Amino acid sequence: MSVTGASEATGSVTGASEATGSVTGASEATGSVTGASEATGSVGEFRTAVRVWLDENDLTPGPDLTFDKQVEQLGRVRRALYDAGWMRYGWPKEVGGLGGPAMLRAVLGEEVATRDLAEPGIYSMIEVLAPTMIKYASPELAAEMVPRLLDGSEQWCQGFSEPGSGSDLASLSTRAEQRGDQWVINGQKVWTSLAQFATRCVLLTRTGPGHDGITAFFLDMDTPGITVRPLTTMHDREEFCEVYFDDVVVPADRMLGNPGDGWKLAMDLLPHERSSCFWHRIAYLFTRLDQVAAVSDPADDRELGDAYLALHTVRSRSYGTQKRLQAGLPLGPETSVDKVLLATAEQQLFDTARDLIPGRIELFDTELRTEFLYSRAASIYGGTAEIQRNIIARRLLQLGKE
Repeated sequence: MSVTGASEATGSVTGASEATGSVTGASEATGSVTGASEATGSVGEFRTAVRVWLDENDLTPGPDLTFDKQVEQLGRVRRALYDAGWMRYGWPKEVGGLGGPAMLRAVLGEEVATRDLAEPGIYSMIEVLAPTMIKYASPELAAEMVPRLLDGSEQWCQGFSEPGSGSDLASLSTRAEQRGDQWVINGQKVWTSLAQFATRCVLLTRTGPGHDGITAFFLDMDTPGITVRPLTTMHDREEFCEVYFDDVVVPADRMLGNPGDGWKLAMDLLPHERSSCFWHRIAYLFTRLDQVAAVSDPADDRELGDAYLALHTVRSRSYGTQKRLQAGLPLGPETSVDKVLLATAEQQLFDTARDLIPGRIELFDTELRTEFLYSRAASIYGGTAEIQRNIIARRLLQLGKE
């Protein structure tokens, strides 16, 4: 049994059955779409309509796969989807959306990922940053800014990690000091995705001791005193940056929430990385599994089957997370399970590709090599596998700190 041949029986990403937990299969449970036309009256109908539109509107990227071009393509895809209305479904009308369940955003991102229209990691950042703005920014600021992210006219970045504060985010030291109706920020961030392209930044700062001394701001990246230095990773991308803040002045009305709300914001934001963002990436990884299966020997079905089962497991788990998000339930430490499963499945997939197609990664296929190298970071970014397992042990299994 080949993986590709099994997809019809067990549910591929693009045509999954209810048994595999597809978004389409959930349409009856999710109900009708608020404010949607008759053509998009349910999640399943929405998916069909999106597919028809994408078939008729070619958004295929060009042959240049450099990171600059990927970001340019991201803006192109968002603009086209926004102008056609698709990018607005699943978002509140107060920020330029058209309403409807959040599941619609997962469906749209899945269709974008399976067609390779935009790199899924950077496409999915909208699922992290926009909900944060909607919840913590003033209604006026959210209404002004969120449409700019949705329509592709702006990219935003997330200033969390620091040289001494990665998994231990609560130890961050970038300081913000109040001076009248302004705040002055000094410090450094690192591993900041898209900072060199970003117009805005959701930034965590230290305003006092402990968790209650972390405060978030939404600042403009062209503010004097901000220096951005791209970092070249081992997969030859400048996706991440160091960002330096030297006496950067931010108006008080750009604070997200209240003083001391930064830790709460971070804890609300991080689970969103593991909901729709993961759903999109899983869809993308299934397309890579199909590519590997297409050039593998039929005798390798066991290895391909193991890789498939790992992806299927995390997809099933992610489907449950999507249903929680759909129901308006909070996402918490249980999403650490999603993170561990995805990192494991992604690395297993590309390990399988390396083993079944000898020399392809090492010698010939630049794109596959890039993806293999990037997969090594899957157990690091967004919270290391070790930290996630500690969270699972302590907060879910109640095993204590020892």
